[in-house]
Amino acid sequence: MDWAALLRAGVQRLRLTPREFWALTPAELALMLGQSAGVAPMARGELDALLAAYPDEERSDE
Repeated sequence: MDWAALLRAGVQRLRLTPREFWALTPAELALMLGQSAGVAPMARGELDALLAAYPDEERSDE
């Protein structure tokens, strides 16, 4: 990551203090800079496929 460029963007463009900048997560900073649209939540079909691929194992001691 180009931290110098990100710091400049945070301080100059967003008017953050250095303390505010360093308290942000990279995801929060990206969102504030308009660089992240986020990730869509998993749809039911995707969850079903995941459950089929990795089923819970039955425990033999129950």
